[in-house]
Amino acid sequence: MADFLLVDGYNILHAWAGLKKVMKKDIDHARAKLVEVLGNYQAVRDVQVIVVFDAHLVKGGTGSKENVTGVEVVYTAEGETADMLIEKLVGRLTEKGRVTVATSDWIQQRIVFGKGAVRLSARELENEVAALKCDIQEQIDNVIDNDRKLHGYLDDNIREILEKIRRQR
Repeated sequence: MADFLLVDGYNILHAWAGLKKVMKKDIDHARAKLVEVLGNYQAVRDVQVIVVFDAHLVKGGTGSKENVTGVEVVYTAEGETADMLIEKLVGRLTEKGRVTVATSDWIQQRIVFGKGAVRLSARELENEVAALKCDIQEQIDNVIDNDRKLHGYLDDNIREILEKIRRQR
């Protein structure tokens, strides 16, 4: 069984303070930054991330789908909102595995919960991403600290000899 994270892209962009600032200056950059963050999240959490952006007001828009560093990025077609598409995806994906929907839209949360998905607010996702980032940094720091110590440079035989000498004292 697979795990899926469906993200209401613009809902998250408007909810995360850092991305909201970026979005005011350059919406394309904000979307790319969100996808980058979620790509890192996906790699560590082993969950398939699908980000859905509204494009329902784009005249003649047929919708699109692309894969960006493993994250599926979907733009809805004209007349189709992200909420509508997320609801359809929840219906399809709950048969394949556990589905979590990230949105702070209260109505959307209730609808997807009723269809068998777990809900995650924008703040909860942001906190989870931040905690994950801290965990990764801590692991990197530990690796660097261990490599700086002498044993990081010694082969196993030398380490054993030095350990025997240390224990004889």
